[in-house]
Amino acid sequence: MERTVIADALKSTAFGAKMNVKGWVRTRRGNKNVSFIALNDGSTIKNIQIVADIAKFGEDFLKPITTGACISVIGTLVESMGKGQSVEIQADEIEIYGTADPDAYPLQKKGHSLEYLREIAYLRPRTNTFGAVFRMRHHMAMAIHTFFHERGFFYFHTPLITASDCEGAGQMFQVTTLNLYDLKKDENGSIDYSRDFFGKQASLTVSGQLEGELGALSLGKIYTFGPTFRAENSNTPRHLSEFWMIEPEVAFNRIEENMQLAQEFIQYCVRWALEKCQDDLAFLCEMYDNELIDRLKFVVNNDFQRLTYTEGIRILEEAVANGRKFEFPVGWGTDLQSEHERYLVEEHFKKPVILTDYPKEIKSFYMKQNDDGKTVRAMDVLFPKIGEIIGGSEREENYDKLKTRAAEMGVPDKDIWWYLDTRRFGTAPHAGFGLGFERLMLFVTGMSNIRDVIPFPRTPNNADF
Repeated sequence: MERTVIADALKSTAFGAKMNVKGWVRTRRGNKNVSFIALNDGSTIKNIQIVADIAKFGEDFLKPITTGACISVIGTLVESMGKGQSVEIQADEIEIYGTADPDAYPLQKKGHSLEYLREIAYLRPRTNTFGAVFRMRHHMAMAIHTFFHERGFFYFHTPLITASDCEGAGQMFQVTTLNLYDLKKDENGSIDYSRDFFGKQASLTVSGQLEGELGALSLGKIYTFGPTFRAENSNTPRHLSEFWMIEPEVAFNRIEENMQLAQEFIQYCVRWALEKCQDDLAFLCEMYDNELIDRLKFVVNNDFQRLTYTEGIRILEEAVANGRKFEFPVGWGTDLQSEHERYLVEEHFKKPVILTDYPKEIKSFYMKQNDDGKTVRAMDVLFPKIGEIIGGSEREENYDKLKTRAAEMGVPDKDIWWYLDTRRFGTAPHAGFGLGFERLMLFVTGMSNIRDVIPFPRTPNNADF
């Protein structure tokens, strides 16, 4: 008999029909006459109730059906008198695929802390919380692809192994086939990479942006969506060593169009979550963050406030003068911290904020320089609760300015000659931005730790599972 997924079974009104459902047991309770089995197959946060007549199956047969066991049930769909459910299945046949010893199975009916669940990340998708988060992760990926596809963008695959450090940060994971126990050195004492697989030093990428720009300067508008890697030793609730980035890049866009695209994009994703993830959102709102749905609506219903970094600093300095305490100092030229960004969004403007025109010293070499000689056409989108969610800029299309700025920031020509060449051969204005997928997931799920929105988090000293 063909299997029916539980999400469909719960919506069905085909009472009296035979149905086959399969899944993992959440709980089993009952009395000497009947067992009630809550079954879940991951298709929805809701369980379907299986009613098993003990006289039909026998107590010994039902005994191994404990929390975590996997079963297949063929039975009759009936209306349910139980609270909170409209249908249930009266079991005719039960097949046990796999048992789960109650003394050994790490997930029991009691609530578990998120910290404990990180230690058993291979099982945590079976919990209500992580089932909800990972279903929403899928939905956000679909929203992203749909948004760009409908607007004529091309999905462009940029390399994961690269010989250039796009951010100039130097915190990259090296990729090598050299024998680390016997590294050959040249006459200067440097490692001889000519013997390595690529004949030069190579690393995992921190961003697909530079290659994405090449795509935009050929195909018009592209987006990347793939894993990126940063080897910074940050053990915080906001940092991962392996995470996913979405990076659109558009030829002929200036900073104004870039800001508009960012606003429309993020609002589209949040609206998708509100419309298509209602059950999961309701659960996360109830269990973790009762302001979650209101905050999502707040982003969808408000135009984003746009202001320059200089204006933002003035507002923050005014707040300090009026007695507002911040952990980190504020002044023109400093990089804003999350607490500053959240003050602008949550307390001052009470709406999402796009900050532009940052000091060039705190931004990357490829950002277009303004005529004042001090600032660049950068933009950061700031959200409630998490601060920066998107970072982007208009790119410097002038060959001489880009080459000079790269040299000033210590990015060698030999690593980016191909990138500089796009400014020699038919240069054009263009702009783009990056969205950390897990930052978006933090926002739409209300989770507070970035390790809880990716199935298998990679952080310092943690590469399990």
